Amino acid sequence: MRLSNLADYAVITMSAAANHCGGERTSASELSEETGLPKPTVQKLVSKLTAAGLLRSVRGANGGLQLARPAAAITVADIVEAVEGPIALTACIDMAGECDHEARCTMKPHWPVINTALRNALADITLTQLRAQPLSIEKEVA
Repeated sequence: MRLSNLADYAVITMSAAANHCGGERTSASELSEETGLPKPTVQKLVSKLTAAGLLRSVRGANGGLQLARPAAAITVADIVEAVEGPIALTACIDMAGECDHEARCTMKPHWPVINTALRNALADITLTQLRAQPLSIEKEVA
């Protein structure tokens, strides 16, 4: 499984936005400059992330963008779902009757469990953690 570029860029954009926590506001242009992502891409992401309630847009002279909630309360799962929709490894869960193999499929009942485990793993990683020094997998598991 691989995230789309847009989902990857959304995580990068939100991580950059998290650097402006504490009431400081930023703009799509600033986020584009900080991340090196194209401005139209960041503008598209800002629109999706705002619609999902992850960013807040404030109008006026002191306006700009800020996190809609604390970085510790925003997860990678939230960000990915804002761009991609519900996290699922296969599309067959939503395709009732559209699969040629559905009648004989032994995996279909298991996909919700797998998808939930994947979503939970991504929900365990917050923006606060992404801003911190990365830990090795061994240290995180231990």
